[in-house]
Amino acid sequence: MKNKFCAGSLLVLSFIFSGCLSKGLPAKDVVHVYILAGQSNMEGQGVVDMDHPRYYNGGKGNLNTVMAANPARYRHLKDAAGNWVVRDDVYIRFRNKQGVMKGGLTIGYTGYGSGNSRHHIGPELQIGHQLGDAIGAPVLLIKTAWGGKSLYKDFRPPSAGGEVGEYYTKMHAEVKETLDNIATDFPTLAGRPVEIAGFIWFQGWNDMFDGQALEDYEQNLVHLIKDLRRDLGSSDLPVVVGELGNGGEDAGKSMQIIRVAQAAACRRPEVGGNVRFVKTASFARAAKASPNVGHGHHWF
Repeated sequence: MKNKFCAGSLLVLSFIFSGCLSKGLPAKDVVHVYILAGQSNMEGQGVVDMDHPRYYNGGKGNLNTVMAANPARYRHLKDAAGNWVVRDDVYIRFRNKQGVMKGGLTIGYTGYGSGNSRHHIGPELQIGHQLGDAIGAPVLLIKTAWGGKSLYKDFRPPSAGGEVGEYYTKMHAEVKETLDNIATDFPTLAGRPVEIAGFIWFQGWNDMFDGQALEDYEQNLVHLIKDLRRDLGSSDLPVVVGELGNGGEDAGKSMQIIRVAQAAACRRPEVGGNVRFVKTASFARAAKASPNVGHGHHWF
């Protein structure tokens, strides 16, 4: 699996996730809403096409290079003319530092700008393609992600006690903002019933560097899941937790502690049977095979 494009190949998340909903899909006119949350790797750090020999390692491991090596696997991403596919049944909204990005799913919904300067992707690209193909109904991804944020402090859920995290509050505000503006931002979805169908969490790096954050991660993740369900009014909302996997299988002690905590939280009986922990460490590649050789925190 190490030859796959790691930032885009988190499609395994969506395979498991769509399976959570396989017992009976709602009517085709229902808009299925998925909340994608986390820190910088959920924002999107995967390099699409930049190939400067010094700053991007000659393009090794970027999306274009990987697609050229395995065109059949990635043929859904470009049309016959070589243009990036923009889906008309899967939509995404992401508020980054520059403002709100919204539209049909394609490359570029990251923290690096918009318009013609789209050179990055996040996990949303393959997740969106897989969900759109599996469900056969409109899909709306709401991405709420900020770099360098911990679960212990920044996303701290109410039930954890202490001060509620600023980004837990912002996450809810952005979900509400998106749902309140569906008709304006996505006219083709206006008037359709909306179902919040699931939550995907991809985070953990910042909690490695604080002893208390490490110790509390499992319980804080349980609090996050339960509080989110309560605040969204969905007691059995399906949840996927993507492993903090960018250190590969031989990650250091602190990263291994986070992984164990993530997996344990997903098994806790109080979160129910529709929470899945999905390993991602096998997608990590060596720095020398990647465009950002110094960015281990961003899967290189």
